[in-house]
Amino acid sequence: MAERLGRLVLAATPLGDSRDASPRLVEALTTADVVAAEDTRKTRALAAALGATPTGRVVSFYDAVETSRVGGLVAAVEQGQTVLLVTDAGMPSVSDPGFRLVAACVEKDLPVTCLPGPSAVTTALALSGLPCERFCFEGFAPRKDGERRRFFAALADEPRTTVFFESPHRIGATLAVAAEVLGPERRAAVCRELTKTYEEVRRGGLADLADWAADGVRGEITVVVAGAAPAAAPDLTVLVGRVRTRVAEGIRLKEAVAAVATDAGVSKKALYDAVVTEHNGA
Repeated sequence: MAERLGRLVLAATPLGDSRDASPRLVEALTTADVVAAEDTRKTRALAAALGATPTGRVVSFYDAVETSRVGGLVAAVEQGQTVLLVTDAGMPSVSDPGFRLVAACVEKDLPVTCLPGPSAVTTALALSGLPCERFCFEGFAPRKDGERRRFFAALADEPRTTVFFESPHRIGATLAVAAEVLGPERRAAVCRELTKTYEEVRRGGLADLADWAADGVRGEITVVVAGAAPAAAPDLTVLVGRVRTRVAEGIRLKEAVAAVATDAGVSKKALYDAVVTEHNGA
């Protein structure tokens, strides 16, 4: 008789309102052999609110103990047990503990599945009013000023909408740096306390949002920033003139075209064709 293989179950938990819990989460909390929780007290409180009494072991699984607990949880799955992984809110492993455990199970070819549900990332994105066909998620913004500036500098030309998390006591400074690096008018949305009683979404330019947050903002915060506007296409007429100038200085046409095209970030062929067209039309 084949040995029964267990599985790892990642389960999204409500961001604030317990009514957002799925029936599958209620069942999993009740039936899992092991519940690995970022905060066991919060998980037990959620289970009580849902009328779900865990029958399996409830163990802590937060950042400081994640590495040391992975081996035991993988062993439990290998022994045929169902291990349920939950964090305080949202999806495990998305800026929360979980990645190492998932990777370890995948490496051993053990079953891993997911109970989908609430996510602060997609909830904030949907509420932001900003384009969300394509977006990138950057986790938490850096704490130190220099790293924070480099973080936003890397996003200066990012065309996709960007989502990141920030703490309430740093949000004012972070938005001020964002306004300085990305521009005061870059559109953004600050979403706090999503799905909770005092949910609030503030939308506007980065400078205005920085002023609003200067004295501090309470609650769990997710920030959404619009992508960079498409750069204006270079004027080929101007570039043709630059090519002509280089040719007059004795540089071969193809070399002149290649140099000017590279500097301007345009197609060498398109610029060469424009030069030839102007010459034939002269």
